[in-house]
Amino acid sequence: MAFTAIRVDKPNGLNVIIGQTHFVKTVEDLHEALAGTSPHLRFGLAFCEASGPRLVRHSGNDSDLTALAVKNAQAIGAGHSFLVFLREGYPLNVLTALKAVPEVCTIFCATANQVDVLVAGTGLGRGIVGVVDGATPLGVETEADQAERRAFLRTMGYKL
Repeated sequence: MAFTAIRVDKPNGLNVIIGQTHFVKTVEDLHEALAGTSPHLRFGLAFCEASGPRLVRHSGNDSDLTALAVKNAQAIGAGHSFLVFLREGYPLNVLTALKAVPEVCTIFCATANQVDVLVAGTGLGRGIVGVVDGATPLGVETEADQAERRAFLRTMGYKL
């Protein structure tokens, strides 16, 4: 068995969701789930088929994001894995819809951070073991940090 860390190639600030699913119908179902969350959401997705012709299936409403998803799916090459890149929306806005897709087994991450995907390879193929999402903490928040966090959430409209 061999382990590899594969850096997700994405521009800073762009959001990515990485998960595992189990059926070729996933591409259409993920597309419908994403499109149904907001008419403004721009997205591209790719899915690594694990049997049959073993193609990277793809869809989206933004050709650049779709091409980016395909490129990263090819680099990761893990059966039944999928990537979604988002613009004009955030994972917070779509995660519930994605988790409700019957084929979705796991969401590994949803982030704007740099991400390394940890892949294990065996004689059978490749699979995602986990992800490294961003950097390690530099300390523990203070009371001032807590006040700043709470104010930010209210400014953004996430809390009353």
